[in-house]
Amino acid sequence: MRFTKNFIPTLKEIPADAVIPSHVLMIRSGMVRMLSAGIYSFLPLGYKIVRKISDIIREEMNAIGGQEFHFPGLNPKEIWDATGRVEAFGDILFHIKNREYVLAPTHEEIVAFHAKGAVTSYKELPQIWYQIQTKFRNEPRPRSGVIRGRQFLMKDAYTLDKDFEGLDVGYAKHDMAYRKIFDRCRLKYFVVGASSGAMGGSKSEEFMVKSDAGEDTIAYCEKCGYAANVEVAQSVAKSATRHSESKSYYEISTPNVKSIDELCAFLKIDEHETAKSRIYIHYGKPVLVLMLGNDEVNETKLGSLLGGNVRPAHPEELKEISGADAGSIGPIGFKNRIIADKLLKEGNNLYSGANKNDYHIGGIDLKRDVPNIEYADLRTVENGESCVRCSSTLEVFKAIELGHIFKLGTKYSEALGVNYLDENGKEHPIVMGSYGIGVERIFACYIEQNYDDKGIIWKKPLAPFDIHLIGLNMKNGLVADTSNKLYDDLQKEGFEVLYDDRNDVSAGVKFNDADLLGMPVQVIVGEKNLKDGKVELKLRVTNEKSILELSGLIKKLKEQN
Repeated sequence: MRFTKNFIPTLKEIPADAVIPSHVLMIRSGMVRMLSAGIYSFLPLGYKIVRKISDIIREEMNAIGGQEFHFPGLNPKEIWDATGRVEAFGDILFHIKNREYVLAPTHEEIVAFHAKGAVTSYKELPQIWYQIQTKFRNEPRPRSGVIRGRQFLMKDAYTLDKDFEGLDVGYAKHDMAYRKIFDRCRLKYFVVGASSGAMGGSKSEEFMVKSDAGEDTIAYCEKCGYAANVEVAQSVAKSATRHSESKSYYEISTPNVKSIDELCAFLKIDEHETAKSRIYIHYGKPVLVLMLGNDEVNETKLGSLLGGNVRPAHPEELKEISGADAGSIGPIGFKNRIIADKLLKEGNNLYSGANKNDYHIGGIDLKRDVPNIEYADLRTVENGESCVRCSSTLEVFKAIELGHIFKLGTKYSEALGVNYLDENGKEHPIVMGSYGIGVERIFACYIEQNYDDKGIIWKKPLAPFDIHLIGLNMKNGLVADTSNKLYDDLQKEGFEVLYDDRNDVSAGVKFNDADLLGMPVQVIVGEKNLKDGKVELKLRVTNEKSILELSGLIKKLKEQN
């Protein structure tokens, strides 16, 4: 591909709205351009990489028996209503035409729709259906370039099985295929247990890349390999103490004391002697959640426990529900459901709010004083806590989700009436799995892991071109003729070549663009070396340079390849 015949609008400046390396470099290298917040156009060079990623995905999906579909992005809303996911997705679901249609962020409903009445016998199962399709999410705060956009390209796959044993097999096939895809894309990744969220189902795992640009937070143990999204992660942490003597509870005046830290300072106590109260609304009914000290409620865990939509109570609702404002709420006398984190289970002589402003209660024994209390793991894991597997120290860090695999079970088939007949003619719901990969996220995550201060460092097989051929001073006849012939010879040998044949820019601009674009090998044709029948070779990954005989160049490049 000749530079002069193609659209590669490189930039020297860092775009004002780009912060993370992949976003900066994708724009500077002329691979993408933003149309609107969270909406990007892929320019020819960038789209070439998208196609390479898509080809790798197709090869590995086909290898496990996948059949490629192309489902519409525009879906009738009534199908989504049938599974309850219009409510589950909430505001991030795009609605159009008087809200009769939605733009699909995923396609479980549509797969179930097409399977209904078409896959009717156990003899037709299992099936693996997949597509590489544009998806939509009405992200309120799109960020990090293509990593978190409103329109994105995704590979989504679906397994259809007659039972959960078959689902286990399909799930394992996708796990293996995903590892091969990410290995072939030269990514460093790890796998974590995760929450299924609005997707539903019994089990899910995420394939993640460690990055400060990540929207997910991961708890990881380097010693034993335990890894989980903090939405579901567990740890070993200090629990509330069970004292030999339980005091009777008593009221304490605590003027202007609102936080746990303020309470501890006022009473000169440790935070592990306190129970912090938060009120949530679940289908219109209040639920009091108690946490030990300054532990934070993990709202994903709470949502999984309660099911359906859960939200924090609004400040104006608190006094009506409990009799007090935030900072003075507690379990004694609370009339509705109470759930405490399991670290509080054995605690006594605890301090919490009195459900009266500017007052707290001491001497609380939850077992004695709150008879209908429930316990569950509701806390958010923190950095430095102990691993639940091996007791080593956990590291908590940000990560980007590359892919997510789900065991859906019969959630969608039951909602939409997708059944099959077994060997005895008995009807059963089809068992489903769902498996997603962010195509553009692979692109961005590769760059996040492979760049330097000059630009991107591409390796095979994602490199847009094998070789960046640079002709210096193309007005010189020897340089132009040699470069043109070399361009043709390299292509005949099967190399993909980006040829910088511009004659109106300086050598410095060409070198800077070559390093920015980051092809694995640069071949530099200049007048000085040509006089001796030589050219310069540069390896982008190490920036190592060497001078070679022109006659031996192609042999050397084949060795490098």
